[in-house]
Amino acid sequence: MALIVTFLLGIGNFAMHKAVLESGHRLLGQFALAPGGKPRRVTLLVEFIILLAAMLGTANGLPGLALGYLLYSLANGLSAWLILTGRV
Repeated sequence: MALIVTFLLGIGNFAMHKAVLESGHRLLGQFALAPGGKPRRVTLLVEFIILLAAMLGTANGLPGLALGYLLYSLANGLSAWLILTGRV
């Protein structure tokens, strides 16, 4: 059950991530990890690695990683809300 919840949280995280990337927020232009200031591929790869680690850990008997990923998802949700509503 924890693995399914982690996967569903991952879907939500990717949806929030995509919405923030497509918002055109000024902070995205300051992100310098990717060539040309385009963070899309780098940030999506990091998002995938975090989800993969949480799912692998959860599948191998570490349910604490599912809780950690839930907290990470809540922080992502708050951040996305702040960015998309223009509060940041």
